[in-house]
Amino acid sequence: MSEKVPVSVIIPVKNEEQNIAACLDSVSWADEAWVVDSGSSDQTVEIAKRYSDRIACFDYRGGFPRKKNWALETLPFRNDWVLILDADERVTPELEQEIRDLLSGPGQRDGYYINRRLIFLGRWIRHCGWYPSWNMRLFKHRLGRYERLETEDVENIGDVEVHEHVVLKGESGYMSNDLLHEDFKSIFHFVERHNRYSNWDARVYANLGEGIDSGNAIESSFFGSPLERKRWIKRMWVKLPGRPLLRFIWMYVIRLGFLDGKPGLIFCTLMSMHEAVISAKLYEMRIKSLEFKL
Repeated sequence: MSEKVPVSVIIPVKNEEQNIAACLDSVSWADEAWVVDSGSSDQTVEIAKRYSDRIACFDYRGGFPRKKNWALETLPFRNDWVLILDADERVTPELEQEIRDLLSGPGQRDGYYINRRLIFLGRWIRHCGWYPSWNMRLFKHRLGRYERLETEDVENIGDVEVHEHVVLKGESGYMSNDLLHEDFKSIFHFVERHNRYSNWDARVYANLGEGIDSGNAIESSFFGSPLERKRWIKRMWVKLPGRPLLRFIWMYVIRLGFLDGKPGLIFCTLMSMHEAVISAKLYEMRIKSLEFKL
């Protein structure tokens, strides 16, 4: 088990001193781990240097590409395979072993979706419609790039692809073991982060409602892959009235969020608030658009 696995890990960060050590420790088995920093003002870089000498600085000046695509296009990887993680994610020993077996055996595909298991307030959010949550994270770096959703000019969303998915030019498969998503930061940071995310979501909602397609995005199809079906549902979702209330009913009642205890109730409430903020910002965008036309 001491032999390094021929995979290059990419971890985009900014002010992640509370998470980066656990993340890097969980991938100590990888051949190399690249930490791509955007000018952290805390101890993120100093902590990262204890685990890796692959530290890259990213200075975003707007437009395309943002951080993950920049890393895929720019960094001198030693390996064909990359594993992309956020700082608040950890690779379990079971997932590590599965990756070891996969990359050392025959019949590999070009990329693999990994299921994320969200730990919120110390509890696995197993319901609420939040599990399974498939993301393309392990793939041959020359064959995958994050989709473009025409959101590069949205204010205050930062320099990293937030909820965009990887578009893979090749054959994909699914891993059996989960990736842990466990943020060590507080509810304050959760709300602050989702305030920024709602800017991105509002633009995506607007684009979906207007039928805008960049030509380099995950397709929407009810009969497609889990991600394609999720994109199709979102296209239908943006047309519904009363989305904040509907989201709470969907997550807490229909998708059994009440079974996740008090953390489940808090999570469903916060995500319903997030939906309300998206709706408010979407309305604000429409008003400003009408004022501009006048």
